[in-house]
Amino acid sequence: MIGILWNLGAFIVALGILVAVHEYGHFWVARRNGVRVERFSIGFGKPIWRKTGRDGTEYVVAMIPLGGYVKMLDGRVDEVPAELADQAFDQKSVWTRMAIVVAGPMANFLFAVFAFWLMFMIGVPSVKPVLRDVTAESPAAMAGLQPGMQITAIDGNDVLTWEDVNFALIGRIGAEQLIMQVQDADGRNQSLTVPLSSWQFDPDSESPISALGLRPEGATPTLALEQVLAGGAGEQAGLLPGDTLYSANGEKLADWDQFVALVQSSPGIPVELVVQRGGQSLDLTLTPALRETDDRAIGYVGLAPSVTPVDERYRFELSYGPVKALWAGMDRTWELTVLTFNMIGKLLTGIVSVDNLSGPISIAKGAGASAGFGLVYFLSFMALVSVNLGIINLLPLPVLDGGHLLFYLVEAVTGRPVPERVQELGFRIGAALLILLMGLALFNDIGRL
Repeated sequence: MIGILWNLGAFIVALGILVAVHEYGHFWVARRNGVRVERFSIGFGKPIWRKTGRDGTEYVVAMIPLGGYVKMLDGRVDEVPAELADQAFDQKSVWTRMAIVVAGPMANFLFAVFAFWLMFMIGVPSVKPVLRDVTAESPAAMAGLQPGMQITAIDGNDVLTWEDVNFALIGRIGAEQLIMQVQDADGRNQSLTVPLSSWQFDPDSESPISALGLRPEGATPTLALEQVLAGGAGEQAGLLPGDTLYSANGEKLADWDQFVALVQSSPGIPVELVVQRGGQSLDLTLTPALRETDDRAIGYVGLAPSVTPVDERYRFELSYGPVKALWAGMDRTWELTVLTFNMIGKLLTGIVSVDNLSGPISIAKGAGASAGFGLVYFLSFMALVSVNLGIINLLPLPVLDGGHLLFYLVEAVTGRPVPERVQELGFRIGAALLILLMGLALFNDIGRL
């Protein structure tokens, strides 16, 4: 219960900040162009706090923290007194209206740059992308990657951390191959071609790094249990935090990965365990729960191992001075923007499954997890969501900022506004598509619980 409340609180804080940033973009540009703003609301529904400023704008925090809005004086919505006609949104030029609409998404991109700038100023604990091992017969093994190698670039783009590697691999989903530059243990540089035709991964159970066959040097999971999920198969079997797994089905376990492979291949099949607890050996029967993925069913037990710390040789803090941190923040924001548009294109063409869509539950869990890790990780999470919020609002759906921009662009080209009934029809279609998309994302979230 505490975990749920933590996730919910972190989600509300993160979303509240990002919505405020987005709406302030609209608000600031509208005011600078002489448009009267009647209400600035964070959230929807019944107000829980309100105040009218000296500028005449009513500032509101409402009950439902899933968005917000800026209500401007608009003759298309309300009757406008003659003395205020020049302050109405609909009386401004089409280019001014476009600037006001696009300001919201642009504010989200600027916030992402700011969050990344602050993150790089503080310093990000990082791990060099050095290989501890390579999975046999994997795409990485076929390419000739070996333990001890450090990945230095992917398709010509430098990588400094495993996070860089992860982003680069996500961007290559659907490609036939990639070029990986590495440096071996003797300092020799090589360029290896990694085939991707057989590369597939389920984001709910593995990362693109592990699916490719890369096993990083880093925090190493042990066979000792750190966490046992309440109500999970592990708890039902009688496992407790602090237990150490010794053997499964009569075979001594070598490492955590061996146990994970056995569990995932045994949904609904009892596994006979021997565990060590307080100097004694116990015999327990563990029956993995079933979890459906795109192409198979896998076992799931709700256990997390304790880990040994990362070797000091591979740890470093990624931090910059103010100017370089700003450049790094702009670069990371651009990379995320390109990657997100790339993934939307692959989603529309079927290369990426719609099962990968995430909704508010997944975002809340991500907010809670990142906040629990510390400020720099929470900043990174908010920057990621802010970029996605900016891009989603630019999609040409009439109910979003991008739909309004589309109508105004048509008006700028033709010299005439799009007919009201066409706009109304577009808004209905856009709202239906958006509700469908959100429903699918929420359905995926529930399936991941």
